[in-house]
Formats: sequence, structure tokens, C-alpha cells
Amino acid sequence: MVAHRTRQKGVFTAELIVGMALLSLAIVGLTVSIQGISMFNRYEWTRHRCTAAAEAQMDSVVAVGRLIDEAELKRLWPDVDVTAERTPGAGPWEGLERLRVTATGKAGRRAVVIGLERYLTKDNR
Repeated sequence: MVAHRTRQKGVFTAELIVGMALLSLAIVGLTVSIQGISMFNRYEWTRHRCTAAAEAQMDSVVAVGRLIDEAELKRLWPDVDVTAERTPGAGPWEGLERLRVTATGKAGRRAVVIGLERYLTKDNR
């Protein structure tokens, strides 16, 4: 007995098209997720740099009693703007001085703002 094989034409082409479509969807999904991770990493890196600049400014005032020069801040953290504001304490903090340090940076379209505050005694001024 001889078995007749019938070959269906076009099945391989359809399978190939479906396989390519699924592969392209997987590649697009991977690309989008990698872009999201990249944006998150850029934001975290900028946040870390802003925090380091603000803490350095705060530590400088506590350790030596003066702010770090603007030129030195720009050399160490070129894309970070650091501002410091000193105000007298009020209420229960009267007699102390409040130091507020704000560091801002840009991560893509997002702005990163880090603010630190501390009350200083006469020894730290």
C-alpha cells in the first residue's frame, strides 16, 4: 500500500509571518523597557549628584564655617546648581541659625530638586 502525501502550500509562509510578527513585538517591547530603565538611571544619577553637592555644602558650613566657592562647586558638579540660604531661627529655635541648601539638576525633561536644612549653633557659624 502506498500512502499519498499531500503537501499544503502556504502554511510555511503563514508560520514565518506570524513568527516574524511575534519577534518584532518582543524587540519593540524590549526597546521600550530599556529606554525606561535608561531614563530612570539618568534621573537617579542626577539625584545622587544633587544630594552629594548639597551634603558637601552643608558639611563645609558645619566643618569650617563657610560655604564652598561657586567655582569649586561648578568644577565638582558642573550640571548642578547649589544655593544656600541662612535665616535666623524662630520660636523654639531662637538663637540658632537655619541653613537651607537646595541643589537642582536636570535629568532629561525632569527637574531634580534636593533640599536639606539644618539648624546651626554659634560654634558652626
